[in-house]
Amino acid sequence: MAILERFSDIIKANINVLLDKMEDPAKMIDQYLNEAMEDLAEVKRSTAGVMAEETRTKRLVDENQAEVAKYADYAKKALQAANDGDARVFIAKKQELENLGAGLMTAFAAAHENAVKMRQMHDKLTSDIETLKARREMIQAKVTIAKTQATLNEFSSAADKAQGALDAFARMEDKANKMLDEANAMAELNTAPIDEAKALEEKYATKGTASVDEELNKLKEEMGIK
Repeated sequence: MAILERFSDIIKANINVLLDKMEDPAKMIDQYLNEAMEDLAEVKRSTAGVMAEETRTKRLVDENQAEVAKYADYAKKALQAANDGDARVFIAKKQELENLGAGLMTAFAAAHENAVKMRQMHDKLTSDIETLKARREMIQAKVTIAKTQATLNEFSSAADKAQGALDAFARMEDKANKMLDEANAMAELNTAPIDEAKALEEKYATKGTASVDEELNKLKEEMGIK
């Protein structure tokens, strides 16, 4: 059956292996879950059809066996009535039904095998879906944490770069301060030294000179002017 061939990998599939191969678990698990739900719906429809075929062929087998038993009983009754000819007719009919029954048994066996396989696929898909649902929130939470950690790592890298720039600026500032200190020191060295004796000479030289008011008052006194 085409449905059996199409879903033959469902029985072999390992849900854990599939999850391990997912590049983006959060997105892939939703995609796989959606696909699994679609597959499950189709498997259910097909399984129902196959199980119905199994039931139908089983009913035909049972009806055939009942017919075989009936004509076998008729043959016995004909023999008991000493009617060999009638018995031959019943036996021939019984053999005809037995030949038909062999074909019905083959059909039933195939239908039963298909029903078993379809049921296995149905149960496997149902189990996988329940597993996915149970792990979905956990996986998505882990992915969210992983993305947050990746963002923090990026920020940490940016912070390291910023700190490196600040350290470089600090070194440049220290270098500039050193250059300024050296320039100030050079300017101080280039300034002529102060002659302390010369400064004191000017101080005391002006000290012996009378002020204008003193000299005016002295002159008035000599002239008798009050």
